Amino acid sequence: MKLTETRVGLNFAIYGIEFEKSMLSGGNAVNIKRFLFIFVLAAGLIPVSRPVFAHHSVAEFDMGNVSNIKGTVTKYEWTNPHAYIYLEVKDDKGATEEWMAELGSLGMLARANWKKDTVKPGDQITVYGNRAKDGRFMIHIDHIVFPNGQELSARIG
Repeated sequence: MKLTETRVGLNFAIYGIEFEKSMLSGGNAVNIKRFLFIFVLAAGLIPVSRPVFAHHSVAEFDMGNVSNIKGTVTKYEWTNPHAYIYLEVKDDKGATEEWMAELGSLGMLARANWKKDTVKPGDQITVYGNRAKDGRFMIHIDHIVFPNGQELSARIG
């Protein structure tokens, strides 16, 4: 096999037939088709990937009304993609309800001065936020208040 340099790429001959291996294999027409194919494929994946981003939606919460619940922390999960506080709350009749309070991402919480030991099991807190629309014992936290009056926002700013 004989190789020779050309301005565009490499020429080589096998059994007396010359071939050219271009740096832009296939020429401009093929490269434009490849670009268009990749562009259309990427653009087509955007609508399909939308449900992935929906995970961070607050659609299940009644964002028009702010409620508060007062209870005892039973567990605090400092985990991605969201942190959670689990509370034992007494209703008007004295019965105990287990509530789950959802926070944002750890990065956002850290910028709002939250830490993995901000609340501990046994702490009494009042949670202000938006309850679940379907009546489950869930709340999306806006901020919490400790018994000493200290407030801690779950939002930046």
